[in-house]
This record gives sequence, structure tokens and C-alpha cells, in this order.
Amino acid sequence: MIAAAIHSGIQVTSGAERVPPGLARNVMTISGRELRDAVRARWFVLYTLAFAGLGLAISLVSATATGGSGLASFGRTTAGMINLVLLVVPLMALTAGAGAIASDRERGMLQYLLAQPVSRLEVLLGKYLGLAGALLSCICLGLGACAGVLAWKGMGTDPAAVLWLAGLSFGLALAMLSCGVLISTLAGRASVAVGTAVFAWLTLVFVSDLGLMAGAMALRMRIEQLFALSVMNPLQVFKMWSLHAADASLDVLGPAGLYATEEYGKWLHALFAGCLLAWIVVPLAAAAVTLSRRSPI
Repeated sequence: MIAAAIHSGIQVTSGAERVPPGLARNVMTISGRELRDAVRARWFVLYTLAFAGLGLAISLVSATATGGSGLASFGRTTAGMINLVLLVVPLMALTAGAGAIASDRERGMLQYLLAQPVSRLEVLLGKYLGLAGALLSCICLGLGACAGVLAWKGMGTDPAAVLWLAGLSFGLALAMLSCGVLISTLAGRASVAVGTAVFAWLTLVFVSDLGLMAGAMALRMRIEQLFALSVMNPLQVFKMWSLHAADASLDVLGPAGLYATEEYGKWLHALFAGCLLAWIVVPLAAAAVTLSRRSPI
């Protein structure tokens, strides 16, 4: 158990005095346990298989649409994979984060864990890093399996494109995991946390796009306002950054994409990185503050 692992890491000094290990050791102990539990869970296997299977299906559809047969190259598949990531990765990260704290609180495990020589911040960071490792493994296995099969079939695969997509997908996963952990610290039960996470996923994936379209038409928004609202959604940031990293024109995103290209140019990478980093740090910090003030029961 986590408590046993933490106890084993306590150093014994002169006499019976015990010195608790540092923050890094406690965090790594908890994260290692969380990672092992996550990769053994059914959601990890199912999401990984679904991610790889849908990626190969998208490649097959792309090849058929261009008049070929078999599997398309990874370059042709990238656009479809971006949309796949936008659907699967946020749902996976939000639901994983939503169960991080709420499930332990509901089972009484959180109270027991905090009775050990660990702080609440160490518990939060340990769980976050463990789940982040599981999400990274899922993304790498899914994209790696897709790229591997394409290469095996003799289709061209650009390693740089695969790495860029994997890195940006992991950044989006971290942002959504932070939001999921925040939801978990606020919810009293795991079922409520997961339900709220699914609702947040639906809002970000579907409602935000429709809301932007409706708002732009009804309120006659200026291009600057439309772009500002777009970068407030981490999914839109991922989409624009992925297309920009793939050297695709942001014209496909409409006036907002044209405005971004003309106004920021070479600074777009820094702008997107800053927006995604804010979505990682701010919800995680809010979760730490919330957990420090709430009862573990």
C-alpha cells in the first residue's frame, strides 16, 4: 500500500527519532503507486486500444478518400488524428483526474493516507504525476502503434510529425487532467466528479464551438475578440497549435486563424504554449488550495 511504501522511505536517525523524507521522495512514492494502479485499470487498456484502432481507421478512410487503397501516410492522417485527439484525450484525462481524490475520499482512503507523514500537496502532486505518466503511456502507445503499422505497411511516416502530435496531445492531456483533479477536489463523491467531468468535456468539445459560431454571428464580434475567446479554450489552442506545427495554414480556422497568423506570426508558438501552460498550472493550483481547506472525510 501507499502508506507502507511511505513508511519504508522514512529514515531512522539516532535513537528513536524519525525524520520524514523530503517532498520529492513522498511525491515519487505516491506517483509510482498511482501509475501502477492506473496502467492496471481497464480504462487504460480500453483507451489505448481505442486510440490506436481509431487512428488506423482514420488512415484507411484518408487513403480511400484520396482515391488510393490501404493505409495512408501519417502526414495525411494527421488532420484526422488531431480531431481524434480532441475527442478522446480530453475525455480520458478529465475522467481520470475526476476520480483521483473523490474516489479516495468516498472510500475513506484519503483520510488514512493523510494520517501518514505526507502533506496534502504531496498527495495531490503524487496522484497528478502518476496519472500524467499513465496518460503519456496511453498516448505514446496509441500513436506509436498507428505509426508502427503504417511504417510496416510501407507508408511514409515523419518521426517529427509523430513526436509533435504526441507532445501536443500530452500537453492537452495535462491541461484536462488539471481540470479533472480540480473537479475531484470539489466533489464529495466519485460519481458526481465523473459526471461533472463528462459535462465539462461536452461543453469544451461541442458547446464552445457552437457558442463561438453563434456569438460571432449574433453579437457581430470583431476578429480580435473571436481569437481571444478561442485561445481561452484549451481544445482550440491545441487545434491551432497542431495545425501551425504541421505547417498547415490557419486559414482552415477561418478569420480567427488568419488574424492569428498576420498579427503574431513567429510568436504563435509562444502564445499557444503560454495559454496551454496556464490551463495546466491554474486549475492544479486551485485544486491544491481547495484540498488544503477541505476535510478529507
